[in-house]
Amino acid sequence: MEQATWTRVDAGQGAPLDLMTARFVRHVFAPHAHDEFAIGACTDGMEIIRVGTRSYRGGPGDIVVIEPGETHTGGAGVPEGFAYRAIYPQWTSLADAGVPHFPVPVVHDPELAAEFHRTHEMITRWRDPLEAESRLSWTLAALVHRHAVGARRFAPVRAGEQVTRVTKERLADRLVDPPGLHEIADELGLSRFQVVRVFRDTVGMPPFAWLSQYRATRARALLASGHRPAQAAALTGFADQAHLTRWFRRVFGVTPGAFRNSVQDSAPRPR
Repeated sequence: MEQATWTRVDAGQGAPLDLMTARFVRHVFAPHAHDEFAIGACTDGMEIIRVGTRSYRGGPGDIVVIEPGETHTGGAGVPEGFAYRAIYPQWTSLADAGVPHFPVPVVHDPELAAEFHRTHEMITRWRDPLEAESRLSWTLAALVHRHAVGARRFAPVRAGEQVTRVTKERLADRLVDPPGLHEIADELGLSRFQVVRVFRDTVGMPPFAWLSQYRATRARALLASGHRPAQAAALTGFADQAHLTRWFRRVFGVTPGAFRNSVQDSAPRPR
């Protein structure tokens, strides 16, 4: 059975915290990236995660850490599928100075994975806000201490990254009426083929796919703030609600309506 539930709480991290509980058998996520960290742990089965050009397996006892902006996808690694819990914290929840860097996206740590599941369940139920916030801080600090190697060091910007940055900026600035590739290519002094090739080599997906997952991410914020799916679709440049639904489910595993209902039912509660 394909099932996913989103929850949103005020966990004292400076921004609302999204949590997901899911089981997937046939669903395969479209390549996408998050603005925040995506941290998850399997409770059953096996997941295959693809980050960049490499694939990793995650099962019970493993913790998956996807850094902000990292293109990834995932799906079941066994016929019976997989079940997992995930949280999406801002990097400031993990460290005070600099974005912590994890050399590999899957770490085997059964003890910490068990604590992650307990913390996730406690936050979702939100019976004791102080204990939930304390456990979350401890779990994230332990994850960084055990498996991160320090703040991410940014290398000098390469030509391909400059092309990617400009392309993303132009597409994001005109979400509802995006520029044609020829406009972006003319600005960069390149051919359309060169823009697509460089973008895909750098990001892991072509510009149109990046734009669709970016629109879905912006739609998620609108849905969480109370907009209806049809409104969110129109404001983010999707042709219609059905178009939004197809991409939203590919990226987040649920329909826009199901996500909106889950988040509205679990609106941040007073601490």
